Amino acid sequence: MGEKRDLKAGVGFLLAFLLWTILISRIDVQAAGPNGSEVGFAAFNMWFHHLTGVHLALYTLTDWVELLAIGVCAAFGVLGAVQAVQRRSLLRVDRDIILLGVYYLLVILFFLFFELFPVNYRPVLIEGVLEASYPSSTTLLVLSVMPTLRLQSDRRVKSPRLRKAVGWFVLLFSLFMVAGRLVSGVHWATDIIGAVLLSRGLFLLYRHWVRLADQNRDVVRDAKG
Repeated sequence: MGEKRDLKAGVGFLLAFLLWTILISRIDVQAAGPNGSEVGFAAFNMWFHHLTGVHLALYTLTDWVELLAIGVCAAFGVLGAVQAVQRRSLLRVDRDIILLGVYYLLVILFFLFFELFPVNYRPVLIEGVLEASYPSSTTLLVLSVMPTLRLQSDRRVKSPRLRKAVGWFVLLFSLFMVAGRLVSGVHWATDIIGAVLLSRGLFLLYRHWVRLADQNRDVVRDAKG
C-alpha cells in the first residue's frame, strides 16, 4: 500500500507544481524585477521581498553549503561504480542505486529545462547578471537529494542511533537551506514554493520505484525458493 500512496502523492505534487507554474505565469504578472523583468503574483512577491530584504552573505553561504548535497550524489555514484567493478556488471548494481542515478538525472533535466526556458528571473542581479530563478535550483537540489540520503540510510545502516542521527541531520539541513534561500532575497517566494512542490513529487516517485523494485525482487526470490 505504501508504494501506491507514494505514487499517488508524487503525481499529485507534480500536478500541483504544473498548476503553480501556470498560475505564476498568468496571475498578477508585473515588471517587478531588475531590467523590467516580470514575475507572477507580483504583489505577494514584492511584499515578501521587501519584508526580508537582500542578504548576499547568506546567499553565498547557502551556495557553498549546497556542495554537501552534491557530495551526497557523488558518494552514491562512487558506491554504484564500486559495485559495478566488484560484480563485473552494471546490471548487478543494487537496483535502488541504479534508480537513484536515474532519479538524479531526472532532477538535472528539470533544472536544465527551466534554465533554457525561464519562467521568471531573480529579484536581484548576481554579479551584474540577470539569472533564471524558477524554481529555486538550490532548493530543488537539496530537497531532491537529502531525502534520498535518509532513505538509503534507513535501508543500509544497521545502527538505529546512526539512522536517527542521519534523519535529524537531513531535516535540519534541509530546513536551514530552504529558510536561508528564502530569507536571502535572491529568489522570489514563489520560486521556493515551486521547488518544494517539484522536489517532493520527484522524491515520492523515486521512493515508489524503489519499493516496487523491492517487491519484484521478493517475487523472483520466492519463485526461485
